Amino acid sequence: MPVRARNLIRKMRGGAQAHLIEGEDGAFYVVKFTNNPQHRRILINEWLAAAFLRYLQINVPETALVELTSDFISSSPDLYLSIGPRREIVTAGLHFGSRLAVHPDRVAIFDFLPDKLLSKIENRADFLGALVFDKWVSNADSRQAVFFRARAKSWTPLKGESPARIGFFAQMIDHGFAFNGPHWEFQDSPIQGLYFRTAVYDEVRSLDSFQPWLDMVANFPATVVDAAWKEIPRDWIGEDESALEDLLGKLLKRASRVASLIHDLQRKRASAFVNWR
Repeated sequence: MPVRARNLIRKMRGGAQAHLIEGEDGAFYVVKFTNNPQHRRILINEWLAAAFLRYLQINVPETALVELTSDFISSSPDLYLSIGPRREIVTAGLHFGSRLAVHPDRVAIFDFLPDKLLSKIENRADFLGALVFDKWVSNADSRQAVFFRARAKSWTPLKGESPARIGFFAQMIDHGFAFNGPHWEFQDSPIQGLYFRTAVYDEVRSLDSFQPWLDMVANFPATVVDAAWKEIPRDWIGEDESALEDLLGKLLKRASRVASLIHDLQRKRASAFVNWR
């Protein structure tokens, strides 16, 4: 069920020119539009990546189809895209929404933590799973994450115990450049997908440190891929249906290569894994 936009909050940073919008459900969404400057395929990449990461039990925002009506657009003069020297109106319809984990007026969301706090992130093992994922999908961007304080009584990461206290949590965001963005291809640069604060990889001792995600990707169910694909609005896909089918077929075939891609990264960027032996 789509969420209808209620209030425009502000424009966000980034090449896709996303906007923060409050939905009629009371939640806040970072919304990327179908006519964004980076390409309509960016929305498909975001939708698929979120579904796959959720299966891997890595913390990502909940996603939604956010509906912008013509009335909402006409009553929001600050809702536009900057294309060179001109302004382009956002089109009405369904767009990609990434839900904020916390209320932005009540809980601070950070995109940077000092080293002292970075080592205390409750789910920091998620960065290891995210690197496996980024290698698999050929994420052409560096790893992006945000941080917030929360009490997560039911938090069950694949590594580590469920914390009873309030702590910092990381959430993996911004997957528009999975599959090399709008190009829908796999380019395996060794440094792709790394988080720029490599201290998050200090717990890596060997390739085994990336389990269970290596096995989960190697045996990734085609049914999960198929279910995510079927949820994508037909207007986003347009004439790209056969290209998308080809892309996802190649993605499943390359799942067995991810371990070797991690090894290649370690050989060429050993400084990222200071404790690998």
